[in-house]
Amino acid sequence: MTVLDQRLLRTNPELIATQLGRRGMQLDIQALQRLASQERDLQEQRSDLQAEGNRIGKEVGLCIRSGATADSPAVQQLREQGNRIKQQVAALEEQEKALASRLHAEIAALPNLPSAQTPDGRHEADNVEVKRWGAPRVEVGLEEHWQIGERLGLFETERSVRIAQSRFITLLGQGARLERCLIQFMLDLHSRKGYREVLPPILVNSASLTGSGQLPKFAEESFRCADDDLWLTPTAEVPITSFHRDEVLPGDQLPLRYVAYTPCFRREAGSYGRDTRGLIRLHQFNKVELYWFVHPQHSEQAHAALTADAEAVLEALELPYRKMELCTGDLGFSAARTFDLEVWLPGAGTYREISSCSTCADFQARRSSIRCKDAKGTQLVHTLNGSGLAVGRTMAALLETGQQADGSVSLPAALWPYFGSDRITAD
Repeated sequence: MTVLDQRLLRTNPELIATQLGRRGMQLDIQALQRLASQERDLQEQRSDLQAEGNRIGKEVGLCIRSGATADSPAVQQLREQGNRIKQQVAALEEQEKALASRLHAEIAALPNLPSAQTPDGRHEADNVEVKRWGAPRVEVGLEEHWQIGERLGLFETERSVRIAQSRFITLLGQGARLERCLIQFMLDLHSRKGYREVLPPILVNSASLTGSGQLPKFAEESFRCADDDLWLTPTAEVPITSFHRDEVLPGDQLPLRYVAYTPCFRREAGSYGRDTRGLIRLHQFNKVELYWFVHPQHSEQAHAALTADAEAVLEALELPYRKMELCTGDLGFSAARTFDLEVWLPGAGTYREISSCSTCADFQARRSSIRCKDAKGTQLVHTLNGSGLAVGRTMAALLETGQQADGSVSLPAALWPYFGSDRITAD
């Protein structure tokens, strides 16, 4: 597995340093370049010695065919030379292995290079608003979703702590039904648009997490099984990326578009004290994920289309939102360019991220060895992903947007056939 184009590291290290500098990283690129050059030098030395060893082996064969015995001084001398070379090759292989491991660890911790189109910035405040849709509901005295949910008996938090720990929740009655309906609605909507539905494993191995970019950087964010090389998936992006790991895809079959529902699991390390009530920031949550494998030349158009497909869910559910382009300092680890969709929560009086739609260029494909082949040859594919949508946050937005003076919650017409009613009322 290669995690960064090492040819670029050797030939144009300044580009890597400059691009990662846009993310706010100060990288000692010369140190990395020296490691890469040392590894290449060791490879060349080993290759030269192996060639010399092969030459000596042929000489031994020629001597014996010419009548020399196997224990003759000439043959013995050649074999001694060959054995010394084998020892030297073995020593070089050990050095090369140790250096490659060190270089790989250094490079694996480096994020993707941002797209030239991604705006420069240091943090969230520098993100750029691209679009707004719908009229946000702004009224005094509106409840937040967790207040509505508790009042209507849609979910239970205190007993969930008893079952697991804090940041877990149990959905009940109409709350459980609404969650199930939202998942089905989203899957149906995207399937009608031509996505192929998949239901992947929710336990994934380390290679899958590394390929998509979660390891080694975000090991502390994930839940790991004690006795196996398996982790609870943080997002369906991980198993879908790995679904085509180590494959060469026929170019005429691209793009491949998948939609997947999975439970997702994240520790949310460092987020304690924020969004501690309700459905916004849980250790376990449901999500419908959109994922594309595309030819590199179609990557930009695919990003626009994937983002529009996520927006279509919000618009069908009549939920006002804004579309933000993330600056370089706020990009996710694997992303080259990202549009965040932020839904309006009337009770909280704020926008909340409900989908991040990212193009990763060839970053994940290189880490996972996923290529495509057409008449022009073989090259790395581009991968894209986005939530379509995060289900719990969608429910939160529906509860706050649809709350009525009589205490009920009005639902959008698109959900009536799924939910079996136009509103949620007290049980």
